[in-house]
Amino acid sequence: MDKKLFGSNYINYITANKTERECVNSAVVMARCNGFLTMKEIKAQHGGLRVGDRVYFVNKDKNFAAFVIGENFGSDGVNLLGAHIDSPRLDIKTQPLFEDGGVAYFDTQYYGGIKKYQWVTRPLAIHGKVCFKDGSSLNVVIGENQNDPVFCISDLLPHLDNNLYEKKASDFINGEKLDLIAATTELEGEEKDAVKKNVLKLLKEKYERFEEEDFLSAELEVVPAGAARWCGLDKSLIAGYGQDDRVCAYTSLMALMDLAKEDHWDNTTQKNIPNVLKRTVGCVLVDKEEVGSICATGSKSRWLEDVLYCVSGATDRMHFADMLYKTDMLSSDVTAAYDPQFGDVSNKSMTAKLNGGFVLSKYNGGRGKSGGADANPEYIALVRNILDTANIKYQFDTMGKVDVGGGGTIASIVCNLNINVIDAGVPVLNMHSPMELTSVEDVYNTYLGYMAFLKH
Repeated sequence: MDKKLFGSNYINYITANKTERECVNSAVVMARCNGFLTMKEIKAQHGGLRVGDRVYFVNKDKNFAAFVIGENFGSDGVNLLGAHIDSPRLDIKTQPLFEDGGVAYFDTQYYGGIKKYQWVTRPLAIHGKVCFKDGSSLNVVIGENQNDPVFCISDLLPHLDNNLYEKKASDFINGEKLDLIAATTELEGEEKDAVKKNVLKLLKEKYERFEEEDFLSAELEVVPAGAARWCGLDKSLIAGYGQDDRVCAYTSLMALMDLAKEDHWDNTTQKNIPNVLKRTVGCVLVDKEEVGSICATGSKSRWLEDVLYCVSGATDRMHFADMLYKTDMLSSDVTAAYDPQFGDVSNKSMTAKLNGGFVLSKYNGGRGKSGGADANPEYIALVRNILDTANIKYQFDTMGKVDVGGGGTIASIVCNLNINVIDAGVPVLNMHSPMELTSVEDVYNTYLGYMAFLKH
């Protein structure tokens, strides 16, 4: 597959998958199409994991992991890719609907590190799930179909904002003003909160059983509406929401799925037989990275460790500790691309460049490497050798000048399991904005880099 076709497929992926649940559902479809089965299905077939098995796991519809079991199952570690599938956004609150001045609004709370002013006066969509007390649920997507309405957050017109430029940019839009316009039409015959009541009527007509109290058990995410696109006359860039970190989730998944497809002709059976790898290889997708990797679906959860125990072939705790010691991981996450418009915050020679290829980051964190991860040089040398042997285009980076800032990834959490780990991913412009930019050259080389790592 050439890089332009790969880029087109990736554009389709981020257009269709704007929430964690959507990413997990998509990953399950990919896995099943490539012969991966659940642990329950594998146990029903032959009692437990064995060499050559393709197994996947799902946790609470927000985590996904898939593995191909290698020949050294039980005696060696795992080659592991790990990305997160949550992105900065707005979340609709649990009691969100109110009316003011003849306008009905949904009250929101921002999720992750955003610049609030970037989310106003642009078309927005709602994706999510509503759960009912009887155990049933419904999926919600409003704003993506051509015939759907979109939503919007209003902003003050320039004729009346003379005081605005005396404020810091962080104060341009207060978090409590990120209210989503829901409707302006009154429900006929109602005198009080007539527009709000009309919203509830419309929701009930669309989803039949929806009541206002059902917002209490809903998970509704506000994301930019519309499709991802090529950017630039040369179509060298990809513009779209959620590329931090779904660009690494997609390339990681595709590397594992494509590796699982590789086979050879067996003269005895006269069939194509899947190639068996020496080491077990896998990909893990987690939630909540943008808010500290918390909760049952974040990388701090025991789920990740439990899954690794399951596929390690370990027979006791000490055996498992040895498996973790032997495990190598790429923390598949993005980094900041050098932006000439804001070059003063970066050391140009040490910052990832667009079209420079796959990016490795020895350390992250901020101000004295605080809160980050720092890879061992022995492991970095191993990864360099893998990439050079496979002729992968790659670069190293450091995010920002010392004391300017920094960031963290799941690497700082996973390394607590005594796993070798280094950040490795795609450089991004406009990170954490509603429209992030990546280079198809970098995206494709990241996929090739992940594939080479898994094969090692």
